[in-house]
Amino acid sequence: MGADGVEPGESGRVGRPPRTSASRLEEIGLQLFSSKGFDETTIDDVAAAAGIGRRTFFRYFSSKNELVWGDFDGQLARFRQVLAAHENLPLMQALRAGVVEFNRVDAAEVEQHRRRMHLIFEVPALQAYSTLRYAAWRAVVAEFVAVRTGAGPSDLLPRLVGHAALAASVAAYEQWLATPGSDLADLLQTSYTELSRGFAGHGQRTLSRDAGRRSQRRDGVGD
Repeated sequence: MGADGVEPGESGRVGRPPRTSASRLEEIGLQLFSSKGFDETTIDDVAAAAGIGRRTFFRYFSSKNELVWGDFDGQLARFRQVLAAHENLPLMQALRAGVVEFNRVDAAEVEQHRRRMHLIFEVPALQAYSTLRYAAWRAVVAEFVAVRTGAGPSDLLPRLVGHAALAASVAAYEQWLATPGSDLADLLQTSYTELSRGFAGHGQRTLSRDAGRRSQRRDGVGD
């Protein structure tokens, strides 16, 4: 670190160091990963694009994986607060309302969020890291369910709801990414509504039609 606070080689500038932040590095990194490829983009590439040195990058993120997920611990803390704010609702309504609110994205940030989620879902090199993040997210849901039901966070019901909630969220996100112009909040609402109903009513017409066909065959009709 130089006397003026600039690392050697940081944009070749002398004097006041370049202004940066974790959010700015996320923006730059996500753009590079999307355009150049996650595996093909190095930490040095991100640092150079931000006008900082490698050492400064590591003050904000320990790896490229962490950059993609951003301040996940901070987001989980916010998720706990959002869920707690809906504690007066029935369990599944509270979970649905909390997840939808937690995942609301400002219009100006939608494209960056889409880039982030495409990377998380599609880049093989991120999958192992993402598994750890998913487990932490499920744990927040399990803790919430445990408090509401008097169970332990590792008991079957809280564990089951955590896994089901993650699946419902991932399904909504996959649909959102696959359908340009769709609304993420609406998809999450629908996904959690179906989950809370247990998919009741779906397939009934098919079952009724099949039963009718079987009845016709027994009566000798339709042969």
